[in-house]
Amino acid sequence: MHWGVVVWLVQHWGWRPLVANVFGWLVAFTVSFAGHHRLTFRDHAAPLGRSAARFFLVSAGGFSINEAVYALLLHWSGLRYDLALAAVLVAVAVLTYLASRHWAFLHSQAS
Repeated sequence: MHWGVVVWLVQHWGWRPLVANVFGWLVAFTVSFAGHHRLTFRDHAAPLGRSAARFFLVSAGGFSINEAVYALLLHWSGLRYDLALAAVLVAVAVLTYLASRHWAFLHSQAS
């Protein structure tokens, strides 16, 4: 979804890839939290507010890495913007899933 939003904004609206990436992340964050909360981690039993706040931190951290690495790839690699973004999104998705699984949606009295 994120990738598609970015490509669409760049190709049809002429947005710069790094700016479109911010908007893509906002869309993806909303959809991703809803999906994780209702489907992926539906048995987590963690409070909604705590999960949302933690997932936002995980997602924002992942996006910060995404944007920094994406900017470096756009500047130094010579890859097309869409291929560079796809590579970055795959790596960040793995990190975000692991952080969500082991922290954001973790139900524990000590957390």
